[in-house]
Amino acid sequence: MASPAPEDLVITQAGLDDWPVVRGWAVDEGWNPGVSDSAAFFAQDPEGFFIGRIDGEPVSAISVVNYGSDYAFLGWYLVRPDVRGRGYGLTTWKTALAHAENRTVGLDGVVDQQDNYRRSGFELAHRTFRYAGTAPARPVPADVRAVRPEDVEDITAYDAGCTPADRAGFLAHWLTGPGHHAVVRRAADRVTGYGVIRPGHDCPRIGPLFADTPEDARAVFAALTAEAAGGPVAIDVPENNPAGVALAEEAGFTPSFETARMYTGPVRPYAQERVFGVTTLELG
Repeated sequence: MASPAPEDLVITQAGLDDWPVVRGWAVDEGWNPGVSDSAAFFAQDPEGFFIGRIDGEPVSAISVVNYGSDYAFLGWYLVRPDVRGRGYGLTTWKTALAHAENRTVGLDGVVDQQDNYRRSGFELAHRTFRYAGTAPARPVPADVRAVRPEDVEDITAYDAGCTPADRAGFLAHWLTGPGHHAVVRRAADRVTGYGVIRPGHDCPRIGPLFADTPEDARAVFAALTAEAAGGPVAIDVPENNPAGVALAEEAGFTPSFETARMYTGPVRPYAQERVFGVTTLELG
């Protein structure tokens, strides 16, 4: 009996209730998704998540999340292993990508898909490496503390300088999500760094870690790793920030997973030297 063809695939927008099965696929791929990420993801663009079904059964998924009028981010590109090679992924890709309209699209692509992304118009910006290791137990500087409600506006403005897009809706959930621990460092009533650590399927993940200087980054990193001291933790570090790589290596972390940040066009300038840890490979 012939397998259902790509034209038999029914692709619809996905809701939050649809996403646990997709998260399970990501777990099986070894991506270590955050345990409570989905609510923050859907808060940014609830219409940007798609799922493909054959005879009602989920077989493919993708997200294309819009940030404002100029930028979108593609993630969660997955096809169930037992039905790969049948064109379902490409059909899902083409359908969902239309959601971005004329926006520049970014993604963090796994190694074995990067040639396919190039053929779809994506160009390499930099590589990112997931560094993992045992969280060191270090003193937490006195000027790093848990994020308070009155910090959110300043953090949102600071974050906008460290990313290609404003993402207030996302951050409102990301900073306060279940199990998420967010910290901030301030000097003269100005944010000089902030970060979040959250539970993952395999181990806690740090993201983002944004900071003005390596000293600020070390201070924020110490506060975040204190939450998991003695246990495993992971952080996704962009290769184009040598100080971020050095920070991870100083902690005894080693690279375990590689992706490539790729774009279909120009993105607004942002302070890449402040990005010591990527927020999330799924939404940028």
